[in-house]
Amino acid sequence: MFSLDQIITVGFTLFAVIDILGSIPILLSLKEKIGEISAVKATLASGVLMVAFLLVGEAFLKLMSVDLQSFAVAGSIVIFIIGLEMILGIEFFKSDQDTKTGSLVPIAFPLIAGSGTLTTIMSLKADFGDYNILAGILVNLLIIYVVLRSLSWIERILGKAGLMVVRKFFGVILLAIAVRIFKSNIGTL
Repeated sequence: MFSLDQIITVGFTLFAVIDILGSIPILLSLKEKIGEISAVKATLASGVLMVAFLLVGEAFLKLMSVDLQSFAVAGSIVIFIIGLEMILGIEFFKSDQDTKTGSLVPIAFPLIAGSGTLTTIMSLKADFGDYNILAGILVNLLIIYVVLRSLSWIERILGKAGLMVVRKFFGVILLAIAVRIFKSNIGTL
């Protein structure tokens, strides 16, 4: 059922992929452009997307004739690229910067619950139980809400250099997780 080790691993994996701390500069820029960011709306919309993908993502894959291990291998490659982005500071995945829809686009999707997050959730299903993934999602939603409510305070505490260090650190962790997911699923294809 529940495994603290799995919840911690899933939680850290999603934390690294979502990269809410690394997104603080983007969030602050959006806040300046659109005014106040609704932490509740952005968190709820992100949560609905992640939980929906956890619950029906596998059925959707079956409909497309894709098995979970193949999706996990493909997802591990995406996660690896996201890790490289974080470490090298090169943007492979471009995000839409339309600010008319406020907290939902681009904050909830694609910044928080984007393709990397949804791919990671499906990739994690190959190695972890659904309850543990759900718990990891809920922990991250709590962190997302707190960060969105505390944007200005976090920026003052960490500073630009601190935010850069956090982003690089989680980039390396993400690379290691991607390699592990790839390695554990490549033999099952």
